[in-house]
Amino acid sequence: MLKYLVIGSGLAGLYTAHRASALGSVLVVTKKALRDSNSFNAQGGIAAVTDIEDNPEIHFTDTVIAGRGLCENRAVQVLVQEGPQRIKEIIGEGMKFDTENGKLSLGLEGGHHRKRILHAGGDSTGRYITEFLISKVQNDPNITIRENVSVIDFLVRDGVCYGARCWDEERNCEELIYAEHTFLTTGGTSAIYTRTTNPETTIGDGIAMAYKAGCRIIDMEFIQFHPTSLFLEDSPKAFLISEAVRGEGAWLLDKAGKRFMLPVHELAELAPRDIVARSIFKQMALDDRPYVVLSLKHLDPEKIRSRFPNILAKCAEYGYDLTDWIPVAPAAHYTVGGVASDLYGRTDIRRLYVCGEIASTGIMGANRLASNSLIECLVFAHRAIGVAEECGPVGDLPHVDLLYRKDESAAERYYALKRQIAHTMNNCSGIIRSELLLSTGLNLVKKELRELGDVKYEYYDEASRKLLTVAYLIMTGARFRRESRGGHYREDYPMLSEEYALHTVQKAGEKLTTKKVNQE
Repeated sequence: MLKYLVIGSGLAGLYTAHRASALGSVLVVTKKALRDSNSFNAQGGIAAVTDIEDNPEIHFTDTVIAGRGLCENRAVQVLVQEGPQRIKEIIGEGMKFDTENGKLSLGLEGGHHRKRILHAGGDSTGRYITEFLISKVQNDPNITIRENVSVIDFLVRDGVCYGARCWDEERNCEELIYAEHTFLTTGGTSAIYTRTTNPETTIGDGIAMAYKAGCRIIDMEFIQFHPTSLFLEDSPKAFLISEAVRGEGAWLLDKAGKRFMLPVHELAELAPRDIVARSIFKQMALDDRPYVVLSLKHLDPEKIRSRFPNILAKCAEYGYDLTDWIPVAPAAHYTVGGVASDLYGRTDIRRLYVCGEIASTGIMGANRLASNSLIECLVFAHRAIGVAEECGPVGDLPHVDLLYRKDESAAERYYALKRQIAHTMNNCSGIIRSELLLSTGLNLVKKELRELGDVKYEYYDEASRKLLTVAYLIMTGARFRRESRGGHYREDYPMLSEEYALHTVQKAGEKLTTKKVNQE
């Protein structure tokens, strides 16, 4: 029997597989290609204390300030204290971060009060660290990688997970994969929106499967919109313009050429992401145009060319010169909430673990601090493998039948629904929300769920159910939270309220509940 099943091929999945391979057989399955992940596209870097002028307590403070009162202090302490050791280990294994004068080159990003962002290849950190781990897993005899395998559901008995029900796209058939330990590392759900920086596959199906299996889902209303993605006329594409560009001194300008972030926040363009994204959104409305200007005219062009070669090339591809100015607008970028997890990646289902963006460990609070996501993958994957190894054998497994078919005639319905839901999410649960918008969106989602009815083991109908489930979870949490905090902003309740200094908790078959924040 397979020891470890890893679902997803971003940094969390690859690092989990790499660490697990020393303890037993590992299978990595991924919905599309191995490199089709948020991690691969990450530009900014990875946050960890590596400089003597910095310390973990400053990193801790920056994280909880960005989290707007919803961070779990113990989880943040784990991140900032153990992150440096994980960086040291991966460098020792051969990962090369950018250096300057023989020392690690450290960048500054929004919400950080020290330079602590390690980067590789200038603006290609995600690609470099992902390629580094891909080379490790591909050459490991204990690891098997299978692309184009979609997970339909988990195999669960008496609250214990023993694998997953999958669909093999290449063989066009259902398959049962049994494993002693299953790691869910499928990322978030930002591609449920029309304008997103995520791959099109990042639509939250892992969250929907965990919800169906009986896991608690936490704080799904907090969707982080990245403030700056390249705006392209008549195109939904949203190429990310790293926060590190503003970290190097780029300015955000309104239609009149003035810096509109100066009176908004003491950190101006480097304020936490929710503040910058919302300010851009409002400025776009004031200017009556679908973008603002990100200006680098005042910066050293040679430094910009060497620091951001990938972004420079991509902008040039669309006819823009990064050393001059580019049009930018916010885009859905990161799912702050997710599947409830303890400090070792364990979920409410035994032997089912979550790691990375899909996990709700309590680190992010209401708003993720820039570049904390990649280090979270390393820290909590390492911890999860440790506790998984302590479990005994899984025991006898029940007989399970193959159930699913794939009716291509249902595909058209699914893709039409996907477009409809993306439009609904943008309009009803975007950067700025209200009771009216959220109620309208929820009514549409509930109507589609009623029309879908009971899913009878059809692949595309099950995919539709997952899509609608995620939209329901986001908007239900957002309608309940009658305040504005972090990545959730209500124009009808624009102030932060201590009454809502709580986590929202959603579990299948139960009404939404809340949980106190543990700040001990």
